[in-house]
Amino acid sequence: MDRVWSKNYPQGVPVDINADHYASLLEVFAESIKDYADRTAYINMGKSITYAELDKLSLKFAAYLQNQLGLKKGDAVAVMMPNLLQYPVCILGILRAGCVVVNVNPLYTPRELQHQLLDSQAKAIVIVENFAHTLSDVQDKVQLNHVILTRMGDMLGLLKGSLVNLVVKHVKKLIPAHNLKNYVTYKQVIATGNAAAYKKPVVTGEDLAFLQYTGGTTGVSKGAMLTHRNMVANLEQADGCIGPVLTKGQEFIVTALPLYHIFALTANFLMFMKYGGTNLLITNPRDMPNFVKELAKYPFTALTGVNTLFNGLLNTPGFAQLDFSRLKLALGGGMAVQRPVAERWQKVTHTKLVEGYGLTECAPLVTVSPYNLPAYNGSIGFPAPSTDIKLVNDEGVEVAADEAGEMWVKGPQVMKGYYNRPEETAKVLNDEGWLATGDIARVDEQGFFYIVDRKKDMILVSGFNVYPNEIEEVVAMNDKVLEVAAVGVPNEATGEAVKIFVVKKDQSLTDAELIQHCKERLTGYKVPKLVEFRTELPKTNVGKILRRELKG
Repeated sequence: MDRVWSKNYPQGVPVDINADHYASLLEVFAESIKDYADRTAYINMGKSITYAELDKLSLKFAAYLQNQLGLKKGDAVAVMMPNLLQYPVCILGILRAGCVVVNVNPLYTPRELQHQLLDSQAKAIVIVENFAHTLSDVQDKVQLNHVILTRMGDMLGLLKGSLVNLVVKHVKKLIPAHNLKNYVTYKQVIATGNAAAYKKPVVTGEDLAFLQYTGGTTGVSKGAMLTHRNMVANLEQADGCIGPVLTKGQEFIVTALPLYHIFALTANFLMFMKYGGTNLLITNPRDMPNFVKELAKYPFTALTGVNTLFNGLLNTPGFAQLDFSRLKLALGGGMAVQRPVAERWQKVTHTKLVEGYGLTECAPLVTVSPYNLPAYNGSIGFPAPSTDIKLVNDEGVEVAADEAGEMWVKGPQVMKGYYNRPEETAKVLNDEGWLATGDIARVDEQGFFYIVDRKKDMILVSGFNVYPNEIEEVVAMNDKVLEVAAVGVPNEATGEAVKIFVVKKDQSLTDAELIQHCKERLTGYKVPKLVEFRTELPKTNVGKILRRELKG
């Protein structure tokens, strides 16, 4: 497919980027630390640290890994915690030691944690005490040599930190009993780590930076091997797409999505470090009232999220009254942004909700809506610079111009493969470097791409393809609906029938009312035959609705 989209890029967006602009992420960090030393880098629970402090702390952490723990370049280190000030210190420290970061969802069960630690061959883990019980259940079954234990208040100062740790443990009782063995504390690491003894490793673009796990809902969770070059390239691509609306040294990004998720990792952590931005870390975004109170304290200029997060904010009292005068970028990803949410967001904040598309295997950015798009248009935008996309049928042959097909991606951001899984890698990545995404898409004459749906989520009704995204968007247009998910269920007459799971915003909503609403907006075979009301829908750690769990 010719890059028709490149002719329609907004001013300032390059057709190609230099994936080798920086030799590694270490060079990105060094530049930001030098250029923005006195600027606030992170804020969490009212406590802030500057880029200079981040430099000092991460060097101490890196030196400890090298000298006290004896970790070598290429060793994997797992990190299992929510958004806390310790997170950027640890990530930077691990990478500066030449090690590989293995991000772990803190909500994992012992079984999931055991799989990831064994699969990644992690030599060490940094874990917040709230989840130590999970690790203690499997500590004897994994080959971990070192455990670093931190508490939520460890970087909040003596008085506030002690108070937070006390409340978390004894008042809120958020720390289940555990019998973790042979650990050192984060505070000991920082106190012992000697920055002067740090030895900067020789890191090239081909060295691994992250083992980012994915595919837990579609089978065994696999570690996507993301190199320093993958990450630098994606950073340059994001910079190319969004950079024209940002000002170096002046941005304030709200990070409610967890940094262990690839979206926040690249879009918030790396992108805004490159820009010398201030990052507000939200530890518990599910507490929407307190999240909104936190937002009221700061002049934020950018915010990232998923559809459920934006929808949740819009439905939280006090959000509409916030000062949005400085907000210039709201970026949605991780799942489809629904039109009613995007339109309401623009009405309330007077800022467009820009939709991007990506996947872990692409570090993650693949496409993003142009920054000058006047309003939400239902697309996932144009491919990022230096990205090629083609749409293919089940035989891998490109489809006709007006047809939908599976989206294949090629570019410098595409992973090296799945760690120690050549067979799984071969299923999605061919010898020419094309990655099969598993997403069905179409493209218009301007080069805008539209996700039709996940290949595996497609519903087949009497031979007709029905895509859940379309059903969900129509249902979400009903003002009484808070959240919706559509799935296919077995049906004797039609093979499959459409079923929707709905969370009500207005308790007067009935299933008959919803079906009538759909009949007025959808062709017959797409209209849901079954409606089930729920108080909540199952979601991933970043708020993406899990359709497959509803199918079960």
